[in-house]
Amino acid sequence: MGKIEENKKKKKDAIVNSAFTLFIDHGIKDTSIADIMKKAELAKGTFYLYFKDKYEVRDYLVRKKATQLFENAIEALKESDITEFDKKIIFIVDNLLDQLSNNKILLKFISKNLSWGILRNSIENIPVNEGESAADYIEQLAEESGKHIRNLEMLIFMIAELVNSTAHSVILYQQPVELPELKKELFPIIINMIHSFEETC
Repeated sequence: MGKIEENKKKKKDAIVNSAFTLFIDHGIKDTSIADIMKKAELAKGTFYLYFKDKYEVRDYLVRKKATQLFENAIEALKESDITEFDKKIIFIVDNLLDQLSNNKILLKFISKNLSWGILRNSIENIPVNEGESAADYIEQLAEESGKHIRNLEMLIFMIAELVNSTAHSVILYQQPVELPELKKELFPIIINMIHSFEETC
């Protein structure tokens, strides 16, 4: 990376990191571009070289953070010896829940701002192997276990929505139950969802 590119990256990182801190502390609505740039110690006009508005920064952050979470989960899965497709998906969900439980600030930010469009973009662009995305990898997991899943994207969407909506209050407030109890009830539901999407060839 040349000096100019390195300088651009530093400025973008400063904007993104400052925005994340302010979004967490004050919320997106009460954070202005001027606040972000003041914290980043950059001229306000510099912001528009990288982002059109603060909501684009929010989307970038959610995409980046979600990508990191999925990358961690997939790397952990590769180290396991699980062979069944449904158990692999449960492993990924379990890992994601543990990561979020260990980073409640990140959970608060992601669960409020995660949309299917952003999540789908993250899954499609997470590099797993050369030329292979996380979406390709999940499809490959199903094929390797001899399963044909109809409408895999819909299945992932439904699992993501279910996990996101139930995990928020449980992890942050231990309401209505604590995380181990949620997992005990949640995982069989996800397995049943997966089986309902399976087709016999």
